[in-house]
Amino acid sequence: MLEENYKKFYEEIQSDIEKSRLYTDEIRNLAYGTDAGFYRLTPKIIVRAQNEKEVTKALTLANKYSLPVTFRAAGTSLAGQAITDSILIIAGKHWEGYEILKGGEEIRMQPGLVGARINQVLAPYGKKLGPDPASINSAMIGGIVMNNASGMNCGTHENAYKTIRSARLVFADGTVLDTGDETSRKEFMNSHGDFIRKIEEIRDCVRANKTLADRIRHKYSIKNTTGLSINPFIDYDDPFQIIVNLMVGSEGTLAFMSELTMKTVTNHKHKASAMIYFPDIVTACQSVVTMKPGPVHGAEMLDRVALRAVEDSDGIPAFIKDFPDGVTAILVETLANSQEELDNNIKEIKNLLSAYETVKPIEFTDKPEEYSKYWNIRKGVFPAVGGLRETGTTCIIEDVAFHIEDLPKATAELQELIAKYGYKDGVIYGHALEGNFHFIFNQNFDKPEELEQYVSFMKEVDYLVVDKYDGSLKAEHGTGRNMAPFVKHEWGEEAYELMKEVKQLFDPKSLLNPGVIINEDPDCYIKDFKTLKPVHDIVDKCIECGFCEVNCLTAGFSLSARQRTVVQREIKRLENTGENPDMLKKLKKGFAYLGEQTCAGDGLCATSCPVGIDTGKYIKYLRSLNVDTARAQKISGIVANNFSTVGSTIRTGLKFVNGVHTVMGSTLLGGIAGGFRKLSGNSIPAWTPAMPKGVSGPKPKEINQENPLKVVYFPSCIAQTMGPAKGDPYKEPLHKVTQKLLEKAGYEVIFPDKMSSLCCGTPWESKGLIEHADQKSSELEAALLKASENGKYPVLCDTSPCLYRMRNVMDKSLKLYEPVEFIHEFMMDKLKFNKVDEVVAVHPTCTTTKMGLTAKLKAVAEACASHVVLPEEVGCCGFAGDRGFNYPEVNKYALRKLHPVIEKEKVVAGYSNSRTCEIGLTTNAGVPYMSIIYLVNRVTEGIKATPNYKKKPAKKERAAI
Repeated sequence: MLEENYKKFYEEIQSDIEKSRLYTDEIRNLAYGTDAGFYRLTPKIIVRAQNEKEVTKALTLANKYSLPVTFRAAGTSLAGQAITDSILIIAGKHWEGYEILKGGEEIRMQPGLVGARINQVLAPYGKKLGPDPASINSAMIGGIVMNNASGMNCGTHENAYKTIRSARLVFADGTVLDTGDETSRKEFMNSHGDFIRKIEEIRDCVRANKTLADRIRHKYSIKNTTGLSINPFIDYDDPFQIIVNLMVGSEGTLAFMSELTMKTVTNHKHKASAMIYFPDIVTACQSVVTMKPGPVHGAEMLDRVALRAVEDSDGIPAFIKDFPDGVTAILVETLANSQEELDNNIKEIKNLLSAYETVKPIEFTDKPEEYSKYWNIRKGVFPAVGGLRETGTTCIIEDVAFHIEDLPKATAELQELIAKYGYKDGVIYGHALEGNFHFIFNQNFDKPEELEQYVSFMKEVDYLVVDKYDGSLKAEHGTGRNMAPFVKHEWGEEAYELMKEVKQLFDPKSLLNPGVIINEDPDCYIKDFKTLKPVHDIVDKCIECGFCEVNCLTAGFSLSARQRTVVQREIKRLENTGENPDMLKKLKKGFAYLGEQTCAGDGLCATSCPVGIDTGKYIKYLRSLNVDTARAQKISGIVANNFSTVGSTIRTGLKFVNGVHTVMGSTLLGGIAGGFRKLSGNSIPAWTPAMPKGVSGPKPKEINQENPLKVVYFPSCIAQTMGPAKGDPYKEPLHKVTQKLLEKAGYEVIFPDKMSSLCCGTPWESKGLIEHADQKSSELEAALLKASENGKYPVLCDTSPCLYRMRNVMDKSLKLYEPVEFIHEFMMDKLKFNKVDEVVAVHPTCTTTKMGLTAKLKAVAEACASHVVLPEEVGCCGFAGDRGFNYPEVNKYALRKLHPVIEKEKVVAGYSNSRTCEIGLTTNAGVPYMSIIYLVNRVTEGIKATPNYKKKPAKKERAAI
């Protein structure tokens, strides 16, 4: 039950923010309250704000009722700075606006824009962001700036502090200031003159204190995010610019940043990288000190344990598995403006390293497809190492910085310290060129002696970094909660009091992210630890980093992949302990819709997870538990064993509905169908004008045995029942058009026996009915082996998701192809393409993406049309077989960014390779989507050539349906 002031806040804020974006329920508060760090607090109220006005209202009310507030963007922060047990304001999704300024020299952004997306839009200008954290594919710019996350190559010269230009801020009392707008500055000066004068007073006092000023300069000569950023007082004169730069690294403790403008940096066209292996960590660090003055723009260290964690990653050579203990890698990058300069850089680096022993010869590569693998591996070290932890332990990551001259000795001592405390899986890796290392270790906190071990270890780390080497306890991950008690020790009393003075000025009631950076509790870093208890082998490696969320279509709608695991872990914990049965009941009830029913199960979350966790697979496992009843299995078996009859029934039903659609029209039928669905409690599937009509299966033709070009064509059960919709531009069934196209290219088409009874098993698998899914795929496998003469001929399936399952479960002797792949590999040279002058869009299904065929889909479309659009930030459509009929809201949310692109680019039609996905795409895009096969067939003609076989009457063979 909410306390009185929280209840008042909740009631009043509903006048400005719809209730659907205000969470007070147990399941979402738990799920959304979790970030990537190793602490957990559960908020009382979550506000999913969509604009500055809503944040202003929330802060005004929080100030009115003296309620603490914490801000969150992507939640990839690692130091406990984005969690709270009070009010959490999330500003991620819907905060993705941007504007390119000065020809790409600057960019204005909202805080929810993902770093990689920013670089994507800047690429045409030859620019990119300065900060390049390893989490850039998932972290949002608001968090990147507020934590002063720097990364692999930006050092201290191109980080957020150096590249931020202005910001639009909402203060704790609801006041808004845009430092880049002269009118806003004047208004703020009039309303908050004392505030500005105080900033100037602090500035002048700091500069007059030479000892303090020199201390600040020295501390920020290396990476440092310990405490508030107090260097603006010596770096800038303008009080408004001081305010802007005070925001960098403030972790939401001073104000909310609703918009910011940053200077961009050059994205060099010429790059080369080398993974260099040294016999030990000291030699590796010494080499970095030697390379520092040279043309080296990045030098990332991976110790032997880190290498072991990623040794199975794509791009890592097999020989590292044979390396002895101690071998340490340095991943080096050099950048240039020309190939000649790049070659000279490589030569100079090799000369600098000529005196060092290496385990393998130094080999640079300037091929993006090769060096990008190295850097992707480096970005995924933390989650990969976390995935190797002992089940049930907490993965802890720290990051420190030393002055470069101290690097070899300090790193060796840090490694010895990790060994001293028995952290056998402890890893050291990171930005060696900047003297900045991360170290990871896995800790169990179940027993008092384990907590004492951690406390003693951290005290020795504090002594090593601060007292012995005068380094930074936090270099780029932010202070958060885990280093808050050590800020005063690192900086000294005078600097710490300055930070407290700044905090008091900006946040007099200490309502903004309390407990972070400034925290007087010496034990705050050993409280509220997150536990990662085992749930299932599929997801137990998850450390809740959030990297999956950029590819999870329900992130920000129901639950994300990460959040599904979070909730399931708590359910399992409550089941094991027997505590709080009421909470357990609520979590299970809430998870039914938020976690299970709205998950598309597409598995794209695994593509951005460094350890490949497929949460969709786990959800299908949970579904299998839910349907493991005699009745469900019986119905499933009846459908599987009478599939031809079921298909005929669906076909008839679709023909009937299409007839009604033709008579009534879309508006009337839509209203009636929507009414019936509402009355049924949404148990009746949703109807859409894109609903296909029913079609009959294909009719095989005689096969010319003398023709060496043969292909086995399996029209999916969907293609055998679902044809074009009423408004589609192509009217023939897909299987008929596919057959025409294959024959046009000179192929003899072989159909498997008993087609109408065959299915790949995907409909059963998606519902967790694995036994019958495997039954159907086994039946299909046998039919395809027979038709292809045990793999002699290739097999084409016209539906990508079906083909994906077939590849995963069937005999490897079968050569299985989906449409785009088969056309690209075997038909481009057998057809004449007459490109049409049209703007078309393509949609790679989730399985197309997982099979790595997106580029081929675009290439085939580009052979057909003058302009091809691949809408950015549109992933899985969320239709997920029949799930789009039952939960159309998921499909709508997944494709929310599609229609604006279609309108902007004036797209006339879209093409994909899954009929059900195309229904959802058509519904939400505003233009018809159909199989890419239709487009290829439309624009091509066969190339006449003398056949390489004798012409004679073909044997009369007809494959049975």
